Amino acid sequence: MNIGIIMGSTRPGRIGEGVAKWVFEQAQTRSEVNYHLIDLLDYNLPLLDEPNPPMMGNYTKEHTKKWAAAIAKLDGFVFVTPEYNHSTSAALKNAFDYLYKEWNNKACGFVSYGSAMGARAVENLRLVAGELKMADVRNQLMLSLHSDFENYKVFKPSSHHEKSLKAVFDDVESWSGALKTIRKNIA
Repeated sequence: MNIGIIMGSTRPGRIGEGVAKWVFEQAQTRSEVNYHLIDLLDYNLPLLDEPNPPMMGNYTKEHTKKWAAAIAKLDGFVFVTPEYNHSTSAALKNAFDYLYKEWNNKACGFVSYGSAMGARAVENLRLVAGELKMADVRNQLMLSLHSDFENYKVFKPSSHHEKSLKAVFDDVESWSGALKTIRKNIA
């Protein structure tokens, strides 16, 4: 199986890069699944510019085709999201909005950070995931800007977070395996 760890911020000086890299490093200790670190900056997705609804799958822009190919080959996701103004980043929401069937029947989990530990961002993303026919797992890892970042900039995770992250990985992997069977039966 292939699970994508999607870095949900494109902001200059983003602190989420350190979080996503740590999540990826932790994922490398798992032997049964291939984890891939995906940086939204590598896809250069402008504000949704496709003329057709994503549900049609008729993509016209090269950046959309590249993004669709990257997401289609994955069986599940761990989204690393900041919380901006009680929601996720515009860049991550935009990345979701570009596609439809590439997200369908795949599992997802969340690692969030912010002054309220990103809880409200994940609440929003759970609604988006449901609309895109994704199975979001209950376990999540929430990180505080106050206690998990030095000077609100440098990620310094406490060792107790590894247990919560392991629970996210376990759930995403098991649900991704189950949903892979469903995707094969639909195809």
